[in-house]
Amino acid sequence: MHVSIEKIIEAVAERIPSVIFGFLILFVGIYLIRLINKILHNRFEKRDVDPSLREFVASVLRFILYTMLVISVASTMGFKTTSFLAVLSAASLAIGLSLQGSLSNFAGGVLILLFKPFRVGDSIQTAAGANGVVEKIDILYTTLRTADGVAVFSPNGTLANSIITNFSDIQSRRIEYKIAISSKEDVKRVRNLILNLLNRDSRVLETPAPQVLLSELTPGAVNLLVQYWTAKADYSMAFYENQEAIRDDLNANNVMAPPPQNEIHIVTPGEKSS
Repeated sequence: MHVSIEKIIEAVAERIPSVIFGFLILFVGIYLIRLINKILHNRFEKRDVDPSLREFVASVLRFILYTMLVISVASTMGFKTTSFLAVLSAASLAIGLSLQGSLSNFAGGVLILLFKPFRVGDSIQTAAGANGVVEKIDILYTTLRTADGVAVFSPNGTLANSIITNFSDIQSRRIEYKIAISSKEDVKRVRNLILNLLNRDSRVLETPAPQVLLSELTPGAVNLLVQYWTAKADYSMAFYENQEAIRDDLNANNVMAPPPQNEIHIVTPGEKSS
């Protein structure tokens, strides 16, 4: 019994230097990781790197460095890291197989942050029909805020592999109206009325010039297509205000609307009318 206690004390004494050295590596490693993270943050600030990309790169780097630090400390203290790495590899494989969808979203998030098809603050429309302002780009999901304040969470994997319309990546947008007038009306007169109204609006761009096109002829109506361009920031208000102004101006100048279309249903004996 006495011999066993002595062996334990000797084993502990032999381990004390390695344990002390392990803790020293731990404290120095934590300090260096924080220093590296601070330097990286400052470099990102100087180079004006996208905020979402900053956080992603910093998180991945911290995870790698802390994992390496823990393995180094354990190895220094005398723990066998071979079995630990084998278990970690097996666990990583099992987790990867069970989280294939999440890994796809992770990869999509990396592609979005690297190639930047859109940024935080951009107004986009996804292939699924979601339309809103990009509020946040996380590793797995991108958050959109719609015009009525609803938060839409879109998987990054889907976004990275689909068509995305970025409305913020343009300087001007085209506005279109479809207007129907009576076939008895003078198309040239109506065209001049609309163009004069649009030319008085400072938000309407001169190039390309506004135009009113005859798009379709029907037995009782003439369909006109009104097209003009505005700056991106003026799009929404110009769309609604000019649409109302055109309607009021046409009414004030007694422009005739198409005659109402009446549907006649012929019911033969023995059939029920719908």
